[in-house]
Amino acid sequence: MPQVASLKVQPRERAGKGAARATRRADLVPGVVYGGKAEPVLISVEPRTLVTLMHNPNFRITIFDMEVAGAKAERTMAMDVQLHPVTDRPIHVDFRRIDKNTSVKVPVPVRFLNEAASPGIKVGGVLNIVLHDIEVRVKPDEIPDHIDVDLTGLKIGDSIHINAITLPKGVKPTVARNFTICSIAPPTVYVEPEVATATATPAEGEAAAVAAAGATPGAAPGAAPGGAKAVAPAAGGKAAAPAAAAKAPAKKK
Repeated sequence: MPQVASLKVQPRERAGKGAARATRRADLVPGVVYGGKAEPVLISVEPRTLVTLMHNPNFRITIFDMEVAGAKAERTMAMDVQLHPVTDRPIHVDFRRIDKNTSVKVPVPVRFLNEAASPGIKVGGVLNIVLHDIEVRVKPDEIPDHIDVDLTGLKIGDSIHINAITLPKGVKPTVARNFTICSIAPPTVYVEPEVATATATPAEGEAAAVAAAGATPGAAPGAAPGGAKAVAPAAGGKAAAPAAAAKAPAKKK
């Protein structure tokens, strides 16, 4: 059964943008009640009351017994609420008169059951919800509080479509195709690659430094490449004299 709530509103005398702005300056939300055999009625709603009603998840499927300035209450449902693009405050609201034979189009919340009985979720799969509510056409007295979706037995890659759901009597989806409600997606796990770090031993570090300098590992400082001994400069900064030249060959007589 749908929820029923009482709502008291005040009438408005003038229509148009200027009158609506004046209503907002008076800290009220302008609105209108239409439908049925009666003429449309201009109303204004206290903003706190409207915001409180909007926070109810079943706001769009609730029947309001609306009382306009002490007049006889009429059964209505909220059809549309316009919000300010910056503050998200309601700036206009539309209500529609209904009776037991009126067919209305409303979004019904979806409730997902038995997640623990889904093998796909047990192994790390993720419930991918495509629709949080399903728009249906139904008579006011037959509006369900929610539509149940059973996840029992679903594996990774499985999905549930509207044709697999048994809807309550008198409830029909507004979309004719067999649309998807939810699916079980595979887990997405990111594994950070390991970076190998080489640790050099002291001996290896010394060999690398010596090799970079062009010397033989273990050689004394100042040793020349190839094992040759380096010649130290003479005292006073002069280089040592070269070795004596070989004797010249004897002259022939």
